[in-house]
Amino acid sequence: MHDSVNVTVGEEEERMMITGWHTVVDIFCVGCGSIVGWKYEAAHEKSQKYKEGKFILERFKVLGPDGSDYLSSQEAQVGGSDADDA
Repeated sequence: MHDSVNVTVGEEEERMMITGWHTVVDIFCVGCGSIVGWKYEAAHEKSQKYKEGKFILERFKVLGPDGSDYLSSQEAQVGGSDADDA
C-alpha cells in the first residue's frame, strides 16, 4: 500500500456489494484503529474493474455524526455535503 497515509489494511475477503462480488480489504485509522472504509483489491465483473485499487471512505466514520470532527470550516464549505446534491 504505497498510495495512502494514516490507514492500515485488514485481511482480503470476498464481499458481495451492490455492484457484484469484489475482493476487498477494510481500511483502519492508524490513530484510533477504527474501520473508516475499504479498498477494492479485485472486481469479478468486467464492468467493475475500474474500481480496483480505489479506496472508499465512509463519510460518517471519518467525520462523525455531526460532520465536523476532522474538517476545518473552510474545507467543509468546499467539500459540501450529500444534502447539497439533493
